[in-house]
Amino acid sequence: MKSLLKLFLLQVLILTLSLSLYAQDKPYVILISMDGFRWDYIYRGITPNLNKLADEGVHALSLKPSFPTKTFPNHYSIITGMYPENHGIIFNSFTNIFTGETYRIGDTISTRQSKWYKGEAFWETANRHNIKTASFFWVGSEQDVDYKRPTYFHHYNQNISFEERVNGVIKWLQLPENERPQFITLYFEEPDSKGHSFGPNSPETNKAIALVDSMLGLLIDKLKNIGMEDKVNIIVVSDHGMAEISDERIINIEEILKGYKCKFYGMGTSIMIDAEPDKLNEIYQALNKNEKNYRVYMKDEIPGYFHFSKNPFILPIIVIAETGWTLVTNDYFKRERRYSLRGDHGFDNNHLDMHGIFIAKGPAFRSGYKTGTLWNVDVYPLLCKIFNITPNNLIDGDINRIGFILK
Repeated sequence: MKSLLKLFLLQVLILTLSLSLYAQDKPYVILISMDGFRWDYIYRGITPNLNKLADEGVHALSLKPSFPTKTFPNHYSIITGMYPENHGIIFNSFTNIFTGETYRIGDTISTRQSKWYKGEAFWETANRHNIKTASFFWVGSEQDVDYKRPTYFHHYNQNISFEERVNGVIKWLQLPENERPQFITLYFEEPDSKGHSFGPNSPETNKAIALVDSMLGLLIDKLKNIGMEDKVNIIVVSDHGMAEISDERIINIEEILKGYKCKFYGMGTSIMIDAEPDKLNEIYQALNKNEKNYRVYMKDEIPGYFHFSKNPFILPIIVIAETGWTLVTNDYFKRERRYSLRGDHGFDNNHLDMHGIFIAKGPAFRSGYKTGTLWNVDVYPLLCKIFNITPNNLIDGDINRIGFILK
């Protein structure tokens, strides 16, 4: 009888130790987005924290965004592993051609409506596996359906300081273990903002680059203070890069199509055009004949590498500016305040100026590992691999293109 009791107690001890080890080995990931952080900003000598992270962990040459290289489509591609044509957020702003409803960046009503989001964000996948998640801002994190949101989240408010955002992440990690999120997103809208206003090579942009780098340093220091530095995987990404533009490089698409009745959607790096079906070919031919510093495509003929043809809200004709050029319509010239930006993005995602960063360090990642360009749709399956959970089977991402960076 005593031997059976000893055996039972031994089994209980083994089970307790196993559960204790499991608790210690639970993965933690902080996914950080530095909006508009171009792949080469790290080489300017003003990012000591990012450089240290890159030297000690994994550093990709660049992170290739999805087309169009805009903020909302790419943040949602990163978190869902899907191209915009499949996850539904095809531009920062776009219209449902069947209902006339518009999804628009900055409009808190439309951006919180779940009907626009066709992908499954990683926090949804994690929640299904009983993994708690949190978001200090990310596209899609504020949806109006409970199960499509992280466990904890904040409504986007750019007036919340970067330091306060870092402190919020640390507070989440100090929750009791059964309440603590294992996956957290953290978003900074710089250096994108300064890159637009002053250009990617300006002193103002450099100051913004240094600022977000200092926030990474602050986060790492605070992780040390709470004893979590060696337990947390930090992944730093950006949604796109930035290119110099000029008011001397502007193309008026509407002027080229004078005499045609067209509807124009968008301005800047790309424009979608709709018209009467029997006029579409004429309009395409007129644009094709005058093709200079832009490319024009019929929706069903757009090159496959753009992955931008399947969605019903993509209009019949798409015009894409060459990097550094700006597409406008007549409305632009009627404005009192014309195009004053010095930097922009949204161009061809194969152009290196549109590429972002990927740097990662933590117990899941290889150390001192340099690799070539990674694709942003592969971040989602990477997260699933770290947490050992099954990804959504509709993704475009592929773990085989990125899994080699893990230990």
